[in-house]
Amino acid sequence: MITTNQVNAIAAEIEALGVDESTISVLRQQYQSIHFTYCMDDDLPNNTPVIEHKDFNLYLVDGREHCLCLTNDYEAATGIVVAEVIAD
Repeated sequence: MITTNQVNAIAAEIEALGVDESTISVLRQQYQSIHFTYCMDDDLPNNTPVIEHKDFNLYLVDGREHCLCLTNDYEAATGIVVAEVIAD
């Protein structure tokens, strides 16, 4: 389970540090129970983020079963995808 407070704090941290691999490393150290993945937002077409920002979007991951899938259910979430948004 991931809380909305955690997601909001993570979004604020990313906004302050910027979107890159070093920020993901910091988040992994601070939130060791949450699995973080970093990618480009266009790698996740037709999905709805739980947090939208001009530089990044955050998606929740459900990893309870043997296959990972995106979810909007905070109760089922075990991870977060940090997806960098590149302006056209």
